[in-house]
Amino acid sequence: MSWVNAIIQGVLVGGLYALFACGLSLMFGVMKVVNLAHGDLAVVAGYVAIGVITVTHIPVLWSFLIVVPVMAVLGYVLQRTILQGALDRSVLATLMVTFGLSVVIENGLLQFFTANTRGIGTGLALVTGSFSIGQIQIGYLPVAIFVTAVVVLLGLQYFLSATRYGRLIRAVADDKEAAQLAGADYRHVFGIAAAVAFGTVALGGIAYGMYAQLAPTTGTDTILLFAFAAVVIGGLGSLWGTLLGGVVLGVAQGIGAQISISDETLAGFIVFLAVLALRPQGLISRGAQS
Repeated sequence: MSWVNAIIQGVLVGGLYALFACGLSLMFGVMKVVNLAHGDLAVVAGYVAIGVITVTHIPVLWSFLIVVPVMAVLGYVLQRTILQGALDRSVLATLMVTFGLSVVIENGLLQFFTANTRGIGTGLALVTGSFSIGQIQIGYLPVAIFVTAVVVLLGLQYFLSATRYGRLIRAVADDKEAAQLAGADYRHVFGIAAAVAFGTVALGGIAYGMYAQLAPTTGTDTILLFAFAAVVIGGLGSLWGTLLGGVVLGVAQGIGAQISISDETLAGFIVFLAVLALRPQGLISRGAQS
C-alpha cells in the first residue's frame, strides 16, 4: 500500500506542477518566450496574497479574487513594455530580459521580506485536513489543487477554442504576420496571452504557499525547475501536456521518495532527462491551440 500511496500522492502533486507549468507553456506556445522569471512571479503572487490577507483580514480563499486580477494586469503591462521590446529585437533577448527580471525580483523580495519562510493559511482545515481511503491518507489541499488545475486547463481550453480573443491568440501563434494583415494587433494579443499566463502563475504561487513554505529564492530553486520539467515532459506549448508532465514528474518523485527520501528530486529529473533523450518533443506536442 505504501507504493500505491506514493503514486497517488505523486499524481496529486502533479496538479500543483501543472498549475505552475500552464502559464509557462502558454507563453512559449504563443510568443516563443521562455520566461525565466516565471517562478519568481509565482512567489510574488504568494507574497502579495500574504500582504492582502494581513492588511484586509479577508479569508485566504478570497485573496485569489484580488491577487489573480492584479497579476493578470501586471502580465499585460510587462508584455506591452519590457517583454515586447525584447521580442522586437530577438527571442534570445527575451531570455536575457526575463533572467534580469528574475534577479531583480528575487533580490527585491530578499530586501523587503528577508530570507525567512512564510506560509499561507497554515491553520485552515483545507490545509491541514485529510481523509482516509483504506490505509491511504489523502490531504484535502492536494485534491483541491489537482481539481483546480484540471478546471483551469478546461477553462483555458474553452478560452482558446471558443472565444474571440482565444481564436486571435491561436491565429497569432500560428502566423502573427498573417494575423496582422487581417487586422489583428498581435502586440495586444500577446498582452492578453501574458495576462492569462500571469493569472495562472498567481494561482500556482498561492497554492504553493498553502502547500509548502514560500521564500524569496523558492521561485528559482523550486518552482521554475519543476514547471520547466513538467512543460518539457508534457510537450512545449501543449496545455494538457503540462498536466501529464506534472503528473509524470510527481509520480517519479513519489516513487523516488519511496525508495529513499534523498532520491525524491533526483528521480524526477532522471525522468526529465530520459524524456529529453528519447522524445525531445515531449509526450504530447500539439502547439498552443491544444
